[in-house]
Amino acid sequence: MAFGLRKRGSSNFERAADGSMTLIEHFRELRTRLFRASAAIVVGLIGGYLLAQPAFELLSQPYCRLPGMMVDGKCQKFLMLAPADGFILKLKLALWIGLIIGAPVWLYQLWAFIAPGLHRNERKWAYVFVAIAAPLFAAGAVLAFFVVDKGLAFLLDAGVTGTDSQLEVTRYISFVTTMILLFGVAFEFPLTLLMLNFTGVVSARRLLGWWRVVVFICFAFAAVATPDPGPFGMTLLALCLCLLYFIAVGVAFLNDKRKGRGKEIYAGIDDDEASPLEFDREPVTAGQPVDSAGPIDAPEPVPAPKPIERRYDDVT
Repeated sequence: MAFGLRKRGSSNFERAADGSMTLIEHFRELRTRLFRASAAIVVGLIGGYLLAQPAFELLSQPYCRLPGMMVDGKCQKFLMLAPADGFILKLKLALWIGLIIGAPVWLYQLWAFIAPGLHRNERKWAYVFVAIAAPLFAAGAVLAFFVVDKGLAFLLDAGVTGTDSQLEVTRYISFVTTMILLFGVAFEFPLTLLMLNFTGVVSARRLLGWWRVVVFICFAFAAVATPDPGPFGMTLLALCLCLLYFIAVGVAFLNDKRKGRGKEIYAGIDDDEASPLEFDREPVTAGQPVDSAGPIDAPEPVPAPKPIERRYDDVT
């Protein structure tokens, strides 16, 4: 019986792509890939625990560069409100580093589970978008660290205690990592626009028509996201987002030109504008046949089906 047989030599990826895997096999594959991804994160967590101290020293540089924080060539200690705060913070940093170290493995496991449901062309563009997303996130993280470095002095100096006050260590690290995550995600905004254009949802001309709204949103987001109330950090972030937006629009125009978009019969017509109607023949008057070949004859009636003759043979 060939009911339970599978194609010999076919991988799980091929069987998931052609739909020959059962629901139970899909769950088993999901369990296997989750286990591999978790194992990669655990291995990265071990390496991140060893790198937690250098990462903490890097994140604490904006605080140590504040006036009066360096004593005898060493940075003053942070405040710690509970005995376990230092250990918990080290575990948090180790987890962040472990996610970064194990990213190639757990991202591949996630991709290998989703990719069979995509077409070959969709998988190709997904590779391109993922390759672009990583540098964009890294650029946003670097910009966030630079903005925190320049804006932290203003925040402390504008307070009632001045820059001589010490900061609580867990809240400071949480503030810096949140800014890095926020800026990194914000830099993925033009990639989202490109995905909408490449899937045919939005044209490049439509994206360019939104430039006033996008510029306003970029400056409003920068004003809320940057810790520095001054114009430096806000303007820097907003200009970077606007530049990425116009680059994305330029790439969208190239994509539309490659696919031949904008040459349709409705090109140049707004959504609320009626398209012109063209008639190739004279208006039809009452009693005049519609077709030039003459009037259409009435259809012939369909004969009724003949009754089925039933025969009952004697059982011998």
